Amino acid sequence: MSVNSPLPVASDLLPIKGLRLGHAEAGIKKPGRKDVLVLELAEGSSVAGVFTKNRFCAAPVQICREHLLATKKAGLQVRALIINTGNANAGTGEPGYQHAIQTCDELAQLMGLKREQVLPFSTGVILEPLPVQKIIAAMPQAISRLESDNWFNAAESIMTTDTQPKACSRKIEINGQVVTLTGISKGAGMIHPNMATMLGYVATDAKVSQDLLQALTTEVADLSFNAITIDGDTSTNDSFIVMATGAAGVEIPSSGASYQAFRQALIEISQSLAQMIVRDGEGATKFITIQIDGGKSDQECKQVAEAIAHSPLVKTAFFASDPNLGRILAAIGYAGIADLDVGGVQLWLDDVWVAKNGGRHPEYKEEDGQRIMKKSEIKVRADLGRGQSSQTIWTCDLSHEYVSINADYRS
Repeated sequence: MSVNSPLPVASDLLPIKGLRLGHAEAGIKKPGRKDVLVLELAEGSSVAGVFTKNRFCAAPVQICREHLLATKKAGLQVRALIINTGNANAGTGEPGYQHAIQTCDELAQLMGLKREQVLPFSTGVILEPLPVQKIIAAMPQAISRLESDNWFNAAESIMTTDTQPKACSRKIEINGQVVTLTGISKGAGMIHPNMATMLGYVATDAKVSQDLLQALTTEVADLSFNAITIDGDTSTNDSFIVMATGAAGVEIPSSGASYQAFRQALIEISQSLAQMIVRDGEGATKFITIQIDGGKSDQECKQVAEAIAHSPLVKTAFFASDPNLGRILAAIGYAGIADLDVGGVQLWLDDVWVAKNGGRHPEYKEEDGQRIMKKSEIKVRADLGRGQSSQTIWTCDLSHEYVSINADYRS
């Protein structure tokens, strides 16, 4: 059950002019389940992506990188995406690579495109051969269902252990004209920044140049999908894709008020989608914001935040509502800042000041800590007392159910 994250409403998900989505049931892992998704982009669209840094990256990730580079060099545009769930096509060697190429070739032929204009994505079980013929057989059905207002079905089509689809929309006004953004994401386990084990897709009808869109996508990823963690495992298949069709007729410049308005909207929708992943973390019962202030750099603040968020002792204490908050101080201490003066560290749990100048605050009472720990949404804030930098990441607790879900995943 997702933590304070309501089920998306299909009618609230706004169509993006210049983009259509179609789903199919290929029977990849379970019969009758939506497990293949095709996205069709209008000519002239821009597409940018950020991908996993896991060296065992999946075949579709390799091909996405190649095709984005190839289309840019050739003056072409990416015109279609194909996504399957139920199988990651990772750890599958050269046969897996060729299977991913085959899916691109088949979809390109059906849609009158070149291979390089298709980006493939897979998510699911690692080290199992991709059932490529099932995916190919499902393509005509997905194409026949291409519609601009098909975002809810699209969100369902990319789920794995997710308990609910993840999707949202935004509208902003730029120079008197309306610009729309809609996105979907998936992920619930094997989540760790760099990237998280997830798929995320955001589309807009604004016109954004390829170079600017890539720069924005990279920046926004660090503020959203690279700022979440569930279990500290970096996946083989993570992909975050931003698509701009240009169909609204509003061009985004590289600076100024219009740029800032669009950038902020992209950050907000991406953070919403990323936080939905954490709220739906496998077995999660609590959504936890970790904010680290007072660092010498953003990087060391992030180091400390991740140390806290990844600690099994911290995460299980949150699940048990046990204010064993010395575990947080321990995580700060081993985060890797060699010259950290612990005498300057402050720690808060929501509005409760827990540790002052590196030791227990004289007025801190354990019942106050427990009161906060029982909440479903909790904020941990620490000040390192050594600079002006700050970073925030989002995580969840670690429950018995997490073990059960992952022990039974392939059953």
